[in-house]
Amino acid sequence: MKKQSKIELNKTKKFVDKKELNLWKRGFTPQAEIWNGRMATVGVGIILIIIALISKFSSI
Repeated sequence: MKKQSKIELNKTKKFVDKKELNLWKRGFTPQAEIWNGRMATVGVGIILIIIALISKFSSI
């Protein structure tokens, strides 16, 4: 396989406008990846809150 130079790699990157980042788009798009990250963060936060509440009330 032939390696690409940094110049060629920069040309192939797709940039998304800041206005488009919050759009709800399906598929393998930058917007979908951003929403996946946000939802994963919310899920982890909820799990941590549940664990904290269970440990607080189970020790009573």
